[in-house]
Amino acid sequence: MEVAGRIVDVVERRIFKGRLVVENGRIVALYEGREAPSPFILPGFIDAHIHIESSLLPPSEFARLSSIHGTVAAVCDPHEIANVLGLEGIEFMLENGKRVRFHFLFGAPPCVPATIFESSGASIGPWEIEELLRREEIGFLAEVMDVEGILEAREDLMAKIEAAKRRRKPIDGHAPGLRGEALKRYVACGIQTDHETEQLEEAEEKLANSMRLILRYGSASKAFERLLPVLAREPRRCMFGSDDKAPDGLVQGHIDEMVRKAVASGYELFDALYCACVAPREHYSLRTGLLKVGDSADFIIVDDLHSFNVLQTFVAGECVALRGRTLIPRVPVARPNSFAPKMVGLEDLWIPAEKGRIRVIEIEEGSLLTKMVTCQPKIENGAVVPDVQRDVLKAVVLERYKASRPGIGFVKGFGLKEGALASSILHDSHHVVALGTQDDLIVEALRTLFEARGGLCFVSKTASLLLPLPIAGLMSDEDGFLVASRYEEMNDLVRSYGCPLRSPFLSLSFIGLPVIPEIRLTTRGLFHVSEGKPVSLFFQGEEGRSDGHNCASSASMV
Repeated sequence: MEVAGRIVDVVERRIFKGRLVVENGRIVALYEGREAPSPFILPGFIDAHIHIESSLLPPSEFARLSSIHGTVAAVCDPHEIANVLGLEGIEFMLENGKRVRFHFLFGAPPCVPATIFESSGASIGPWEIEELLRREEIGFLAEVMDVEGILEAREDLMAKIEAAKRRRKPIDGHAPGLRGEALKRYVACGIQTDHETEQLEEAEEKLANSMRLILRYGSASKAFERLLPVLAREPRRCMFGSDDKAPDGLVQGHIDEMVRKAVASGYELFDALYCACVAPREHYSLRTGLLKVGDSADFIIVDDLHSFNVLQTFVAGECVALRGRTLIPRVPVARPNSFAPKMVGLEDLWIPAEKGRIRVIEIEEGSLLTKMVTCQPKIENGAVVPDVQRDVLKAVVLERYKASRPGIGFVKGFGLKEGALASSILHDSHHVVALGTQDDLIVEALRTLFEARGGLCFVSKTASLLLPLPIAGLMSDEDGFLVASRYEEMNDLVRSYGCPLRSPFLSLSFIGLPVIPEIRLTTRGLFHVSEGKPVSLFFQGEEGRSDGHNCASSASMV
């Protein structure tokens, strides 16, 4: 096979007319010439950090959707399914990914569960990490989320890091807001990357401490453009990654969207392409090609170097996507699962009123960070109830893997006027979460979810919609494009009831993540991440007082 066009050599930073000769999946010859068709030939894009499960799709379906945007490889942390199924879940991801033409590199997740304050369906200890890292298809130690565990030099966590060092495999970080001496100690342990940075000064400090930055533009976090100035200063130590990419967003764009935004913002073309094509390949020792003789024939053909409209995507010499249509066939998929929560009734959601204000989790569109605010509770018949007028809704977290009492709290930011959402996706342990305007609707949403043994659902007084997720309660076994359409339909329905969030179910899935500040809701109740301890729902301090009607930030805890 021969492919002609304007060849973009990202390594040498030049563009020339020429043609590639491909045989047996590799580039065997490259010729420069005076004439060539107008399309541009680029190396394929690489997602430097993603949890594929966040797309609600198994790897084989993720490849089908992402390939239409020129993605040929992904560096994957399987800690979502590992929290549910342990090593069985990781094996599922590895085996499913091998069935399609796409470059997947998986990591060994060291924080399952994410912290000692959380429970999960499985745990992965130092011995399991050692065994995983022995395998060629496990290319790195995935994100080390337990920052406190590192700073305290907890023995089991340090053993996992040492295992990666012995194998000379990269170690991924997770350090939201970490600065100063704490950052230096974190990096000194051997952690090399961070994808949680949201402020430019923080990014510059991490680069100054020899970290590599993964600039993130996913479905939940949109700090990418705010961090772009580092691209002009340290392009060779930056990579592009999505972290979490919902299926409707994946249909619209992937790493191509990040390249497009960087170039449109005035940053150097070759710097943007280096982050998207070269830096992840070098850092993680990927086997993707860079349009050199002898390389794997992984490349894309685009209209121009502004829109980056992908005409074709090639992986190992085979065309896997053509003008927005995937050519990767669907493959049969197994449906492993673990789902054994105890159903709750109205009596389980009753919160007796106490003196004082209540702590409320406030979420913000486009950020994974939350704020703790305090609020005068709405009380009816001696119980604290949702306050729809002030957008203070009740949230419930149920242990997924065994019977237990629910953790209950209140959340601000969903703006829902009526109804309840429920989900079996709750980062990172993936317990069951529900949020709503009335207790009876919350119970109904949970009942619908339990009958499906996992998924996403929304109920109101007049509507009910369910998206089943039979693979670990995290992923669908349906066609990825159909899943994207149904997911969009569900979010549209929730928004029609007053929710201003672009992706309500994605926002819901992060209210329980006890490793990103400031406050979260777990199976055990509220957890103050910044202080590293559980806190009660009722708050009787002086901070955050207002006129008694509006929620207010607790100044001492921000």
